[in-house]
Amino acid sequence: MAVLTDAEIQQALTSLPGWARNGIAIQRLFEFPDFKAAMVFVNQIADAAEQANHHPDIDIRYNKVTMALVSHDSGGVTQRDVRMAGRINQVAG
Repeated sequence: MAVLTDAEIQQALTSLPGWARNGIAIQRLFEFPDFKAAMVFVNQIADAAEQANHHPDIDIRYNKVTMALVSHDSGGVTQRDVRMAGRINQVAG
């Protein structure tokens, strides 16, 4: 899949609340009331990622979860990452 240009990524980010560019990836920080709530969210994302066959990099720090998306096989952000970010936002509510 083709890597998006900087302009295409910036355009995609306008429809992905909370997401921002971080190096070659896009990422978003989610905050929850406690660790258990964060883990429920992570498990929901795991299910969505398996269905999409596209898996975010996940960093869990107690009640804070950072999701990062990059298509490693393509070397940058692709439409697959944009779609997955949208799905993560849906799960987050």
